[in-house]
Amino acid sequence: MRLMLVEDQALLREGLIGLFRDAGHDVVWSADSCADLDRVFLEQLPDVVVLDVRLPPAFTDEGARAAARLKSLRPGIGVLLLSQHIETVHSVGLVGLGGFGYLLKDRVLDVPDFLSSLARVADGGSALDPQVVAALLHRAGGGTGVSGLSEREHLVLASMAQGLTNAGIAKRLWLSERTVEAHIRRVLVKLGIAETEDHNRRVLAVLLHLGVPLTPENR
Repeated sequence: MRLMLVEDQALLREGLIGLFRDAGHDVVWSADSCADLDRVFLEQLPDVVVLDVRLPPAFTDEGARAAARLKSLRPGIGVLLLSQHIETVHSVGLVGLGGFGYLLKDRVLDVPDFLSSLARVADGGSALDPQVVAALLHRAGGGTGVSGLSEREHLVLASMAQGLTNAGIAKRLWLSERTVEAHIRRVLVKLGIAETEDHNRRVLAVLLHLGVPLTPENR
């Protein structure tokens, strides 16, 4: 896997570079700011870009804005945000695109899980820290239930909420991918979410699973 890394804390940046290389990945570029990110990104075309959210010069949401920009340049790229703080303004739109992750920095300490999350993002899946999900849901607001779902459909939806792809859900629940697809279709129908090719349908289902009502603003 070819990686680019933007992290302003030198010790963490070097630690991540070592971690990625020890796992067999190629870190093709690293920096402490987004100053040259767009240019190098188009030159290197990496598989995944890992970014801190708060970067120079303002230390606000530079990484999140850069993530949105990179996804617009190349939608298939994997983007993983790391932060000690949670930024929601730009992240809400990124969640539904696929190939996106947002983890708090202490998740790096669980190396196998962190590397698994990185691989999932590279494969077009998602990896969201529970605290990030809670913040995104708070931004959306509200709460409704999903009592009409079967036990198996609840399990499928819970797996979706954890960012698993259909293949990942199938492996976890010992199902075929075709069965998982059928369960997801039924979940979307029961939740009143139209079946489309838009990844946001899955996100809306997850929002309902976590207690957020669908309004005209977040549909």
